[in-house]
Amino acid sequence: MALLPIHAAFEHYRTSVHPLPTHHISLELALGAVLAESPTARVALPRFTQSAVDGYAVRAADGMAARLLVGTSAAGQPAAVSVGPGQAVRILTGGAIPDGADAVAMQEVVDRHDDRIVLREPVRLGNAIRHEGEELTIGTVIAEAGQRINAGLVAALAMAGVGSVEVRRRPRIAVLVTGDEVVRVGEPLLPGQVYDANGPLLRAWFVEHGYGEPVVAYVRDDEAALEDAMSAALDSADLVITSGGVSVGDRDFVPLVADRLGVRKVFWKVAQKPGKPLWFGMREGKALLGMPGNPAAVLVCLAVHARAVLGLLEGETGTQPAWRTGVLASAVPADAQRDRLVRMRLDVTNSTAVLHLLPHQESHMLSNLASAHALAWLRASDSAFAAGDTVPWIEI
Repeated sequence: MALLPIHAAFEHYRTSVHPLPTHHISLELALGAVLAESPTARVALPRFTQSAVDGYAVRAADGMAARLLVGTSAAGQPAAVSVGPGQAVRILTGGAIPDGADAVAMQEVVDRHDDRIVLREPVRLGNAIRHEGEELTIGTVIAEAGQRINAGLVAALAMAGVGSVEVRRRPRIAVLVTGDEVVRVGEPLLPGQVYDANGPLLRAWFVEHGYGEPVVAYVRDDEAALEDAMSAALDSADLVITSGGVSVGDRDFVPLVADRLGVRKVFWKVAQKPGKPLWFGMREGKALLGMPGNPAAVLVCLAVHARAVLGLLEGETGTQPAWRTGVLASAVPADAQRDRLVRMRLDVTNSTAVLHLLPHQESHMLSNLASAHALAWLRASDSAFAAGDTVPWIEI
């Protein structure tokens, strides 16, 4: 059976995975969610014409003549007077411009003597004034549907009076870690057993990327036990991730059990290294990604394939993951049959992303993750990649 190219896997995700339902939530709970609407400003920004500096609100036409102070305008405390000829109002940053004033003289150019001021230089009309609605008016679109909400967007929405938003529901995620040989760290190891890295890796990856705690279950290499666990996961989650049990060994039960539970196989085996045995299927809008058991392959499949599926479930605009380009710092071997997804250390030199090959790239090796910033996508080739070659990469 021919292996599926990575780009073809992405196309299968796009045609198989559909966005989750929407709901309305308060802005305080919206960080990390994806907008399902394009929210508009409820108030103008600025909401009123105001001073950009500490100084004095004046009439520009009065030039450098002495002025009488008739009041004060501070943020939240507008002056109760207007400015007439030969008059001024002490004003602080953010204070409302009083009627009659059309400029603000910065305090650095003003001499004050009790209730009178003299300007050492004239001010131009409109100096240091922020005009009502100059940034946006009521009804202006602040962000587009499909945009993920970050801290900056939370601030922009709040300032524009948007207290709640329509977003896609966050995906519910279930993780099944399979294998009789894996033991949770801290427990005694019997002969032939190893400490489990996949459970902590999967949990940490989803938490790190804002999805909260996934439901993690450990399943022994038993067909009936896997069927029970997978059935429960498919009933409760939007995305089910399995690690191990997905290849062609005697105890690789994931494809068989998934088929028995009515999961439609979309593809199995991708032309990538590591992570070739990746299995993907759908059941009633639920996605199942069966990942290999080697931890580095799990990380690669999370960063590349789970990220793509999650973006589609949440209706995120743009292709996910978001590939960038960088240059290789040194020659890197290629694989003639499969694309390589290689862990790299990232430096930025003269605004260029420079990717440095790390040692220990085999799928069972994880020690280089302490130094890995990026995953480079090296297409299948008969020839090695040379230093200076441009390649796509994503953060990990």
